[in-house]
Order: sequence, then structure tokens, then C-alpha cells
Amino acid sequence: MKPIWIVDDDQSIRFVLEKALLREDLPTRSFTNTRDVLAALASEDEVGPQVLVSDIRMPGGSGLDLLDKVKSRFPAIPVIIMTAYSDLDSAVSAFQGGAFEYLPKPFDLPKAVELIRRAVDESQREEVNEISLTEAPEMLGQAPAMQDVFRAIGRLSQSNVTVMITGESGSGKELVARALHKHSPRANGPFVAINTAAIPKDLLESELFGHERGAFTGAQTMRRGRFEQADGGTLFLDEIGDMPFDLQTRLLRVLSDGHFYRVGGHGAVKTNVRVIAATHQNLEQRVKDGGFREDLFHRLNVIRLRLPALRERREDIATLTRHFLQQSAAQLGVEPKRISETALAWLGGFSFPGNVRQLENICHWLTVMAPAQVIEAKDLPPEVGYSDAMHRPSGVSAPVPPTESLAATSQSMPHGGDASFARPLPVAVPLAQNMPVLSEQSVDSNWERGLERDATALLNTDRTDVWDELTRRFESIVILAALAATRGRRIEAAQKLGIGRNTITRKIQELGLE
Repeated sequence: MKPIWIVDDDQSIRFVLEKALLREDLPTRSFTNTRDVLAALASEDEVGPQVLVSDIRMPGGSGLDLLDKVKSRFPAIPVIIMTAYSDLDSAVSAFQGGAFEYLPKPFDLPKAVELIRRAVDESQREEVNEISLTEAPEMLGQAPAMQDVFRAIGRLSQSNVTVMITGESGSGKELVARALHKHSPRANGPFVAINTAAIPKDLLESELFGHERGAFTGAQTMRRGRFEQADGGTLFLDEIGDMPFDLQTRLLRVLSDGHFYRVGGHGAVKTNVRVIAATHQNLEQRVKDGGFREDLFHRLNVIRLRLPALRERREDIATLTRHFLQQSAAQLGVEPKRISETALAWLGGFSFPGNVRQLENICHWLTVMAPAQVIEAKDLPPEVGYSDAMHRPSGVSAPVPPTESLAATSQSMPHGGDASFARPLPVAVPLAQNMPVLSEQSVDSNWERGLERDATALLNTDRTDVWDELTRRFESIVILAALAATRGRRIEAAQKLGIGRNTITRKIQELGLE
């Protein structure tokens, strides 16, 4: 951790604070005047402070002047101003100048240490929010869909335009946002990310816009919000579709003129931020449902980038797997594990409802849990379904993965279907292990739309058995799913489906599912 800088011409004050902070394992560095502090900050080889604690009245320069110069160049450094009781008017000026807190003299030493500790926590919080892009994970992908994304990033490299990134959860939307920032004219500015769905509604406004001291219970100091932290750089608003409706109005105002007010504040704050938003939701539908402002949608939706799901870029799974295994080994300080072609083939057939994030987690799991240096298919975690497939009860066929629409099952049906729209299936995996938990909205957008596409395709042919064909496919998928969920127990599967035992037996025979 960087040291706490103490600036005071009184040697006894410096000595007392140094000893108290060292007992707390907080490193310190002391100065007797503001001139030496400014010289140290100007040095390229100098490591700046984690927190700056300065007296107001010192020979050779005022602590308030030092505060002004430090905040203008290093706004993220918390500054604590020490003052005598007779200088409380100066303390007010200190707050107006952006001081983290003031420390009255003579001070209670434990309270002084507690205050400095809070300032350290605030400083480290902002450091985490402004992670260097050089530490960001690498974007990989040879699939055509990913090449389209890379080309779009290249075209936007000299632009400050607002971008909307859409894609399923775990598909890497933040990586795309970081790449857009890294290759933009704002690359030297901060990149600040916030997940609007992960922060309680009551706290989100303060997180975005900051708050003044005393704005609400617990607001003991002024705090800069994410918009201020990202000034001159990029602010990434993840899961923007979950933002509360009343905050959408405030966000629209900032996007319109670059001004906002801190919570409890009366003075407008100006910020220069490029906003990149992301969502896994259908924002057009959210607008129709009244859950998202239409004017904000159009303000954000200047350029839209769609990030493909991992199942749409299966040719990248092997490359990503090897990359994540190398990455996990480096993090753990162990020798990277290799993966067999059989295991890669099985991963290639998995639908990955959690997308790239799920694959990364699987590779972390394998690095820790796989017993040998070469990962075999039997070493894969249970969620991938290999173990279940090897222990499937006799008489139960391997279910097909739900990674395609209903038409994809036609080649596994005894009646075949129309070959003109039948697609090859990846390696078969158990449906119950492979099927993602779908929300009502995603069911509507995936399952029913797939059915509509297949029905339209069949109706545009000369066939006269469209009803029977689609019914066969539907029944086959549902029955196979029920059998996979019950490990082949037909009576239990029939009970779950709400049909009779004789009915499921007859359907299995009619559909050729034995």
C-alpha cells in the first residue's frame, strides 16, 4: 500500500501520528511544508500518497492552497485537513475545496487513526474502480461473429459516440466496453464500471452522482460518484435495463448537458464522460412495457453492438479453454494443465447458458480439481453432463441439447422432417443438465419464436402434415427432457408431465424414443 503523507511543521504532531499509524501497519512519510509535498508529487519517480493529512497553517504555504493544488491534479487522493478550534471557518473552506474530512487539534489519537483508516478505504475503493486496462483479460475469438465485433471496435476507435452493447449474461460485455475505451481518444482517462442491477435502489443514486456530507444518515463525508470518477474517461453502465425509472430521468439529464447534482447538493457539477451501456434485456420491449424511458433509450442506442453467445461461436471454445487454463494456472502459481481432444469435444457440445464466464469458471475448477496434468472428459464438472451420460440407465436414449430451435431435432426423429432446414447437432449431452433456467421473457423470445420460424418454414413448403410434424417434435423434446430429469424413470416422468403412465409409454413407442 502507498504511504500516508503527513504535512505539519510541528514535530510532535508528526511523531505521534507516525507511531500510531505504524502500529496499524499503515506506512507513513512526513513533510514540514507544502513546498516539499508539491515537489514530491511532481517527481515522476515518486509514489504518491494513499491519503494526505495536512495542517492548515504552516510556514511557506497554506494547507488550503495545498488542498486546491492536490485536488486539481489528483482528485482521487483523500485529503484530511488538521486545524485548531479557532480555524473552524477554514475547515468549512476545506470542505468546499473537496477535503475528505477535517481533524481538530488537539485530536483524540484513536479517532484520528479511525478517520485516516476510513480515508484509506475510500482511496482503495476508487483505485479498484479505475483498474488499469493493461490488466484487463484479453479478448479472443476467430468466429465470424466475433470478428464482426472486433471490426466494429476498430471503426469506433477514434469516436466518442455513445455505445449500447447487448448480449446474454456472461458473454463478455464489459470486455468489449474496456476495449472500446482502450482504443479511444480517452484511453489515458479512467475507465469506471458499475453494475446498476447489483446495487440497491436506495444507494444507486449516491453511487452514480455522489453525495454531500450529511445528505442522509451515514453520509459522514462528501463522496464523489462514478460520474465524477470517470471525468475525462469512460463510464460503463452494465445492466442498464434494471435502472430504476426515476434515476433514468437523472441519467438523461447528464447525457444531455453533462451537468448533475450530488445527493444533498445545491451546486451543479460538470463532467465530461463517454457513456457505454450494456444489457441482456430487450430494451425495446421494456420501453413498450413502460419500464424504460423511450427518450433515454434513443440517447443510449446511438451505436449498438451485439455480442454473440458462446454457443454461437463454438469454434472459439477450444482456444478460450486453453487460454483460461493458462490464466488460472498463472493465478494459482501452478503448472498449466492440458486438455484432451475428447474433453474439448464434449465442451464443444455444451450449450454454456452462462457463456464465456461459465467456461472460465469451469477452467478454474479444472485447474484445482482435475487429478492429472491432462484433463480427460471424465474430469469435467457435473454441470457439463459427461458423468450423467456415462451412467444413463439402459433403454434411455441420449437426449439432444436444447441449443437449437425445434427444427434442429428433426434429424433425431424417426420421421426425419424437412431436411432443408435440419441442422447438424453438436455432441449429445443430457438435456436436464444442459438446459438453462429461462425467465418468462426469454422463453417468449427463444422458444416461441423458434417455433414460429419452424412453422413458417414448413408452411412455405408443399407439406400437408405441418401440425403432426411440429407436434411430434414438441412431444419428443418434452418427453426426453422429463426422462433426463428423472434418470429414465417413466412413471415419475409421467407424473411430472401430468400425463398417464400408459400415455408416456405409448408416446415413447410412437415417437421411436426407445
